Amino acid sequence: MDAADFIKTLIARLGRGSVLTAQSDLEAYEADLLNKYRVPALCVVKPANTEEVAATVRLAREAGLPVTPAGGRTGFAGGAVARKGARQIVISLERMRTIRTVDPVDDVIVCDAGITLAEVRQAAEAVDRYFPVSHGGEGTSQIGGMIATNAGGNNVLRYGMARAHILGLEVVLASGDVWDGLRTLRKDNSGYDLKQLFVGSEGTLGIVTAAALRVQPRPRERAAALCAVPSPQAALQLYNTVRNSAGEILSAFELLPRSGVELHLARTGTTQVPLSERHDWMVLLEVETSIPDLDLGGLLERILGDALERELIEDAVVARSLAQRDALWALREGIAEAQASSRLVIKSDTSVPVSAVADFVDRATNAVHEVLPDVVPIPFGHIGDGNIHFNIGAPPGMSAETFASHEASLSAAVCETALQLGGSISAEHGIGQLKLHALRNAKTTTELEMMRWLKNSFDPDNLMNPGKIVEADDPVLKQEAQP
Repeated sequence: MDAADFIKTLIARLGRGSVLTAQSDLEAYEADLLNKYRVPALCVVKPANTEEVAATVRLAREAGLPVTPAGGRTGFAGGAVARKGARQIVISLERMRTIRTVDPVDDVIVCDAGITLAEVRQAAEAVDRYFPVSHGGEGTSQIGGMIATNAGGNNVLRYGMARAHILGLEVVLASGDVWDGLRTLRKDNSGYDLKQLFVGSEGTLGIVTAAALRVQPRPRERAAALCAVPSPQAALQLYNTVRNSAGEILSAFELLPRSGVELHLARTGTTQVPLSERHDWMVLLEVETSIPDLDLGGLLERILGDALERELIEDAVVARSLAQRDALWALREGIAEAQASSRLVIKSDTSVPVSAVADFVDRATNAVHEVLPDVVPIPFGHIGDGNIHFNIGAPPGMSAETFASHEASLSAAVCETALQLGGSISAEHGIGQLKLHALRNAKTTTELEMMRWLKNSFDPDNLMNPGKIVEADDPVLKQEAQP
């Protein structure tokens, strides 16, 4: 079956409105958030249900055409974009938006993969429950993509990555068969935990079409604070202090550099930071509990008062209302938004052990300055889980095109620094196309071979999102990997 016959057969099976072929319709699906990769698609298929996904995969297999699943396309690594040179079918799950079950007794939500993260969080709140995965793109990010990349977010410190909240999955395999693993058990020790193979697999082993998600009691009390700290090392010491005093109710601990804050202020045209003086480093932290009527604001004031006396912090403000809390978080999210919209910032997504965070910031700063002396480091993000996004701003006056020519060497310097400290080249955005070759140098030969065995077992024809993570049969992997 050639491509034209495939499209005709697909239209006959799904209906004309479910298969997009006009270039004006395809453009939105040919790139992800950063628009780093833009690859023409043969067509975009928008199935209405799991069986239509399965039918599409079966037909694509018969035609020998690869497929790329697409969610909200909020990723930074090109995982939902076809690889260059491929005549690829994009399967968008955006029409699959049903919440199948909401059960506050079992504490579970079963939903289609095309529903957004924000909608799942709202569905949980409607029954007085809480789905804790949260990040800046949750209004667009879809559950299928969240699972495919094992998304993190702002409160991994307390609640864990997406992986920790998945009880079961429904997956269309490369054969077109449907695996119904939508179990809602908390305990199931009956063999391999198959669902976890698909979490973080970026659609290379199968297409997640539905998920059973664990929810929990809704937080009743929250308190947030913005603190000025003299250095990243002091920020790490403050983290240990708050962690020891607040325990498991510490849900977020974010590093905010002055370089990132200034980007946000320039973008919004404001000058308001709720601290009395200019500081090079700040920390945004939050505590929360499902126990009502606890004075968490008072708890933070006591903890931070002690930290001030010990000179771990230079200044602090504790939010005493929801509006004040939202204003503090708007500052943090504004840093991310300002960088995502700029061609003069190179993004990073590495992780290191929490104890190595301060050392990582120092070493990575030196490393990128060796590559390009006048770059502006913008290390920000999740101290509490070791995921500092060491982003890099262009030297003053440098054009976006010239800066882009240094991206590979600057990114390599950051990744190598993370690896030297026992870290990872990808913390929460996956491998996609961006880090495909970096993965070969970050993993041992044995690890890469195990990945390839999995890919061969699930997708021997290499039709499921090829060119991401690992190819089904890539003879250069063993040669290029560095043990």
